[in-house]
Amino acid sequence: MGAMVGNGLPSLGRVRLADLIAAEGLPSDSYKISVSTLSQSLAQYSAAIIQLPASDGALLRSGLESARLYFHQRPYSPSEMVQTGDSREWCKTSGYHADPQLWQETYDFRPGLTPAEPNGSMEFTPAGLPDIFAVLGKAARTILDAISFSLNLRSFPFTEILDNVPLRDREVSSSVLSVCCHSRPSFQGAQHHSLAAQDDGQLVMFPDHEHQVDKSLITLVKSDRAGFHIKDYHGHWVLVDGDLGPQEAIVYPGLALYQATAGYISPALHRVETSSLHGNLYGQCSLAFKLMPRSMASLSSSEMRAAGHGVEAQFQLPVPVDDFMQKSHRTDQLFTRQTFSNYSLQSAQDDPSSACFLVLIVVLDKCYGGSMKSIIKKKRSNSRCKPLPPSKRLRLEAQRVLKERVQDIADKKGIKLRFCNLKECEGHIQSLDSPCGSIRMEIGWPPGVPFVHPHDLPNKAKLGFLEAYEPGWTASQDMELSPIEPEQAC
Repeated sequence: MGAMVGNGLPSLGRVRLADLIAAEGLPSDSYKISVSTLSQSLAQYSAAIIQLPASDGALLRSGLESARLYFHQRPYSPSEMVQTGDSREWCKTSGYHADPQLWQETYDFRPGLTPAEPNGSMEFTPAGLPDIFAVLGKAARTILDAISFSLNLRSFPFTEILDNVPLRDREVSSSVLSVCCHSRPSFQGAQHHSLAAQDDGQLVMFPDHEHQVDKSLITLVKSDRAGFHIKDYHGHWVLVDGDLGPQEAIVYPGLALYQATAGYISPALHRVETSSLHGNLYGQCSLAFKLMPRSMASLSSSEMRAAGHGVEAQFQLPVPVDDFMQKSHRTDQLFTRQTFSNYSLQSAQDDPSSACFLVLIVVLDKCYGGSMKSIIKKKRSNSRCKPLPPSKRLRLEAQRVLKERVQDIADKKGIKLRFCNLKECEGHIQSLDSPCGSIRMEIGWPPGVPFVHPHDLPNKAKLGFLEAYEPGWTASQDMELSPIEPEQAC
């Protein structure tokens, strides 16, 4: 996700869905540019704008018109005015329900479930939901595969945790298409009357929720009016649908993708602003497709490890999807890792044990011909979270820079990288027919240094790396590294 980290986007990235569809063979220039724009926008704004084909845009507009009529003609019923926050029912919601705290009405369409009215009759639904579900579902999977490419994962890495396409007999979709309506006047009026009656004539307003976060992998949203805000990298609320075209929708990641990518893709915090809807006959209607993992699957970071990404302890063990969906998540503790780097470098003098990482960055900059000055300058002003210790900031930065530089060389030579873990690679160093042997030889990796990420290298291997790429450099020449134990440096 760091392809464009040096140059921030001035606004949300716009990407044509057609340009994100992968084809056999080498990736085209339009594909690589589109994936870079998407990944940068998700990292910087936690959202992006997707331009759908003209026929799909027309279908969504028709669906929004049908949604307005559906909610407008539906009478208020106190029995349906219930909270829908039961986490155990996350994969079973279907039909109409309402949330009084958010002034929101929702109709959930989930293939495999047929909602019915309380009297047993078939429920009237908004039009075109099966077609819209299919269109947005296909778009969401395409976007998910593009994100996988940006993370250097194998193609279709999330197939095992997604529904079968098409669904098998008697299967119920885990993904859901939600048709929503915010602040419909007739709904608000009924609520006002009900609440006033319960409080001796005094109107009690429910407090606004500051933000929400979806537990989906990917969510696609199309609204008929602007008002959808997402919190960006700097902590500012950004109106993301203010200038959407007729064929455009908003895409943003959810908690399940955050878990499955070991924290590399942060979920979007979002809210809907309805203050401008006063006097509007229909309120604000929207279509939201949520691509969800199967309830019987597990969220695992194995694909991230296979691609050579560092995986922190909290993501090491697989998590059953059903348990993950029922668990509450504190959003203020979620973002332990930011893909749009938020590590501001400080002088290595602040922590002598991290000095080797600073030298590693400088050496890499010289060896691979990339300039780090502009990137480091950017990072000084991009501090959002609680500052990390200098050693960890430099360690993470060295890991990222090494991976980017090595990936550049591999791309130019047409080499497909495979990093090993430290235990594996210690036995591979002397062998050319090992899983990483030919890769090390083709890419010019220093002999005797395990082909792993910097945070996996022990202190002696770091010195070997520096000595191999910086002739004449020794540990005693520039810094005192001998007292540092491997576990302190790593």
